[in-house]
Amino acid sequence: MRPNRLRELWKSGKPALNGWCQLPDSISAEVMAHQGWDCVTVDLQHSAVTEVEAVTMLQAISTTDAVPMVRTPWNEPGVIMRLLDAGAYGIICPMVNNRADAEAFVAACRYPPDGIRSNGPYRALMYGGADYQAHANTEIVTFAMIETQEAMANVDEIAVTPGLDGLYIGPSDLAMAHGEPPVLDHFDGPIVPLIARIREAAHAAGKVAGLHGASAEYAIRMISEGFNLVTPTSDIRLVAAGAAQMVADIKAG
Repeated sequence: MRPNRLRELWKSGKPALNGWCQLPDSISAEVMAHQGWDCVTVDLQHSAVTEVEAVTMLQAISTTDAVPMVRTPWNEPGVIMRLLDAGAYGIICPMVNNRADAEAFVAACRYPPDGIRSNGPYRALMYGGADYQAHANTEIVTFAMIETQEAMANVDEIAVTPGLDGLYIGPSDLAMAHGEPPVLDHFDGPIVPLIARIREAAHAAGKVAGLHGASAEYAIRMISEGFNLVTPTSDIRLVAAGAAQMVADIKAG
């Protein structure tokens, strides 16, 4: 089976830089994937991307060395399995609030006897290789999102869930759940210690820690603090920022 480059990076002590696709288009995903990211995630939760479009986007990402990942719309086994069959090499699952949620998520990502994943990797077999089923359980990466008060209260038991590879922080939902504005980059304020607590729980359990952000500055800081995967922006934000700067530069001139 094709090795998962994320596992190789983490084993060597290096962080992973994750691109994020919200535009429902394979060419946009291909452009993103060719920019040097270690992995690229197709977002099916907060975007217009459907499962059908996600398949073409995973195909586009696979033209590069970037590891193809998805964020599922919810912790729903059928959707998780379909996206894995389509060739996702990593799953970020939102709203994992307790150990039972984490166990259900992992089970959907693992073939028996480790889980309940049904066999039928129609595209994953082409991307991963003829021995995909024999090694998928140890190559596919699983991230549980921590973004609620309940998840914070249960973060240690979530982190030690067998088969779970890491915790991924949804900063805006985490902030809203604690009565704060839904921002992504927390350089100071009451959410900072919560983010550190999640990272520490992941590392104490021997797992990796990842988080979402909105700037290179924040990504650099989070890597320096020990995060193993950072998502500094999305395709939509990059397009908007680039277009706004172009308009501003022309008007100023």
